[in-house]
Amino acid sequence: MTLANRMSSSPPEPGIEPAGDRFAGIRIAVMVPCYNEEAAIGAVIRDFRAALPTATIYVYDNNSRDRTIEIARAAGAVVRREPLQGKGNVVRRMFADIDADIYVLVDGDDTYDAAAAPQLIERLCHGDGEGPLDMVNAARVTDIVAAYRPGHRFGNAMLTGIVRHIFGDRLGDMLSGYRVFSRRFIKSFPSISDGFEIETELTVHALELRMPVAEVPTAYKDRPAGSVSKLNTYRDGIRILWMITRLAKEERPFSFFGVIAAILAVLSVILITPVTLTWLETGMVPRLPTALLATAIMLLSFLSLTCGMILNTVTRGRWENKRMRYLQIAAPAPLPDSVDPGAAPQAGQIQ
Repeated sequence: MTLANRMSSSPPEPGIEPAGDRFAGIRIAVMVPCYNEEAAIGAVIRDFRAALPTATIYVYDNNSRDRTIEIARAAGAVVRREPLQGKGNVVRRMFADIDADIYVLVDGDDTYDAAAAPQLIERLCHGDGEGPLDMVNAARVTDIVAAYRPGHRFGNAMLTGIVRHIFGDRLGDMLSGYRVFSRRFIKSFPSISDGFEIETELTVHALELRMPVAEVPTAYKDRPAGSVSKLNTYRDGIRILWMITRLAKEERPFSFFGVIAAILAVLSVILITPVTLTWLETGMVPRLPTALLATAIMLLSFLSLTCGMILNTVTRGRWENKRMRYLQIAAPAPLPDSVDPGAAPQAGQIQ
């Protein structure tokens, strides 16, 4: 069976040509969500064109008020628009529209290393030598303080730590905007995010479906002059934390509602203990309102536990449906003449 036959059998989308060299026969789509990135988008397209010469580069503009669209078209990208504001909306549209075998998702701010893309794709197709992966995350490595501010480092570490504790300890930079995906990841991903919480949702989707994933340290740099970050540290941090809470409720309902049930049960016991001691000593219940409140809280505790048990069964059915959808799509095929992913890195590569 040839390499082309082993890849997806769906017809190529207009504009996608099979990549050459060691990516021959594979349709690679570089997806760049953009909002007011005229200072950076030209360099992003040029760098990825050099790293992946025959990949198709898609720029999805999200209501930019500058020359992002004109510059992207002039640089040779396929430019499309998404009117719903927010990175999550753009990514959802890209995943739905674009048909390829391997997908590279990168921010349009020229902070990520395009030269690392072939290495990330190699890792996706070969994993650790034991088979293909579904997502390779580019973990950011930099000594430039302005590129990765201390507040953002702390927030990323905190939010990543929460996700690792709840869903699994497999990634160290959950909020990276540079990733490579298989087709079966993209076409089995039911996105609900609107904004920057999309990275959290991508990570949890991979962890919950127990997909094979990896993380590769990748250079990270400061934005070019004239480019401004769209990330609001506190507002978007709260939105990401809220997304983690939603995903915990939807993907781990028994644990989520079990914790609520335990807290309510402890509160009920605390309230009822002095009432019970007084009743044992005197045979009377002088604080009837407290006794009723404690009883009501305990009932809420059991109700929460029951909801968790019922929703856990529903979630199991949803998980099985998503898993079956995922299994209907072929895994990435091995690359011809590929570099051994276990080999020593070449000069200039980050270890």
